[in-house]
Amino acid sequence: MPGQNQLRIIGGRWRRRWLRFTAIAELRPTPDAVRETLFNWLQFSVEGTRCLDLFAGSGALGLEAVSRGARQAVLVERSQVVVRSLLANVDRLQAGSVVRVIHAEAQRFLAGKPEPFDLVFLDPPFKSMLAERVCRQLDSGGWLTDGALIYLETDSHCSLGELPSNWRPLRAGVAGAVCYRLLRYEAAALAGDD
Repeated sequence: MPGQNQLRIIGGRWRRRWLRFTAIAELRPTPDAVRETLFNWLQFSVEGTRCLDLFAGSGALGLEAVSRGARQAVLVERSQVVVRSLLANVDRLQAGSVVRVIHAEAQRFLAGKPEPFDLVFLDPPFKSMLAERVCRQLDSGGWLTDGALIYLETDSHCSLGELPSNWRPLRAGVAGAVCYRLLRYEAAALAGDD
């Protein structure tokens, strides 16, 4: 039964399963319609990937990816209260073998030893101004496989600075206060092979 602090996985093996999350001021789950659009864009690109959900919050993006065939997801969240909700959802889905929850601040996590990911979800708190900085850390830190897909969600009124030059825009949309983009990381562009 849906409640105020619940959302539903849209597709895959956990389709129609409900996730519960703790309501805190900065937690703003990606709207269902936006998630549905995103995973329609990704429908042939999720299977077998390693995913990073860097501002995990409710965990909806990373858990949706695993539901649709991603082989592994790492959910990074700075709030201990929210981490407890994430761990409860991972336990409820019996996903502990494929989903790892890390209690850390995003920039501090990215300052650690890189693990390359094929699919990255970036949905920082809207007023945090972290999007551009985190994109640069991902780009320069060895966190992305060649051809990795990056989903970036920001405030539709936010002026996003310059993204790394080797991140190719693929799709974009706006839904209410949310602006969302899908980009591809191209390592070859770094070597000047455009």
